[in-house]
Amino acid sequence: MFSNLPPVTRALLIANAVVFLLQNVLGEAALSAFMLWPIGGGEGLYPGREFLPWQLLSYGFMHGSFTHLLFNMVALLMFGAPLEHTWGERRFLTFFLVCVAGAAVCQLAVGAWTMSQGGMAYPTVGASGGVFGLLLAYGMLFPNQRVMLLIPPIPMKARTLVIVYGAIELMLGFSGYQPGVAHFAHLGGMLFGWLLIRYWRGQPPFGRRGPPRPRVVR
Repeated sequence: MFSNLPPVTRALLIANAVVFLLQNVLGEAALSAFMLWPIGGGEGLYPGREFLPWQLLSYGFMHGSFTHLLFNMVALLMFGAPLEHTWGERRFLTFFLVCVAGAAVCQLAVGAWTMSQGGMAYPTVGASGGVFGLLLAYGMLFPNQRVMLLIPPIPMKARTLVIVYGAIELMLGFSGYQPGVAHFAHLGGMLFGWLLIRYWRGQPPFGRRGPPRPRVVR
């Protein structure tokens, strides 16, 4: 099955696995410059680190645990492969990276606000922002496709899954129930994915509002 995967999805799976292996072999301190650090620095085990431009993408290939990696890669496999078959390699890769970067922008904004309120902001790792963007795209392109949750194992339409996950992330983000999880980064991946699809379709806020005006032939 792995050999039959579309090339970009396969490459992303391999890249995330290799980086996770490097994290465990070299130690996270050696790769800490590739985590997404808050603007102005943040709390953590590696003092002196600060935000650098490449972190907008590099953080998305690092993971905090094997479980974190496993869930993200299963979701990438489930939703990424059919999207790449539909869009093609270039558009799929563009979409995924835009979602990863968009999630980073939202996380940086939340981190800046947290520090302005006297709180602490920490570095972020994980492909979850890109994965949540893929989830949203799958729900938009295949809204009536039945999907099965892993935990709990409940079948539902893809559109329903997107709404449920989005609502849960929004609730957890504002409640602060899971402070170690970047819920607003997940929502940021969905937001930027939605905006990019609207842009490709020529829909508001990028396209013309209302019906097209009739052309006058002279």
